[in-house]
Amino acid sequence: MAFSGSNQPDLDWSQIRETVKLLAVSVAQVEGSLKIGDESVSVLAASFTEMVDDMSAIQDALEALPPSEQRDSALRHCSTTQEKIYTSIFAFQFYDRLQQCLEHVSIGLKGLSSIIETPNRLYNPAEWCRFQEEIRGRYTMETEKIMFDAIHEGKTIEEALALANDYSGKSSEDEIEIF
Repeated sequence: MAFSGSNQPDLDWSQIRETVKLLAVSVAQVEGSLKIGDESVSVLAASFTEMVDDMSAIQDALEALPPSEQRDSALRHCSTTQEKIYTSIFAFQFYDRLQQCLEHVSIGLKGLSSIIETPNRLYNPAEWCRFQEEIRGRYTMETEKIMFDAIHEGKTIEEALALANDYSGKSSEDEIEIF
């Protein structure tokens, strides 16, 4: 059975179905972007790993040569390049945090769609409370929990972001670790 849409509404038209459709589009966009980004980052990570191996081999070969100005210059360039590679690998970890956050958004939007399209859940405060607890329970970063709590306490998006940023500036709990 085809449901009517907002472009041709009839007596079967529902703002809830329209909301669920928009949420589904948002989930599809987030998940599609994550897939594309993950593929690109995987290729880059593999390339950087190979570069680290190549730079180590070059450094070993240079160190086996007799000391000279050119050898020492090449060793300095190897060292500088290795530092840049490690800095780049460090930056990839920020992508991992972004990916985690977007996965949480996607899961939350799917769950929200499920509640909205199920009338006995839509009008049941206990369902909403359980769903909110599930969402918060998935968070791995303290900044996510701070934003969630702030929004549920009635703060604006800007206030929630400011609180999370303040926490990030004062804490090392969400810091990236070099692997």
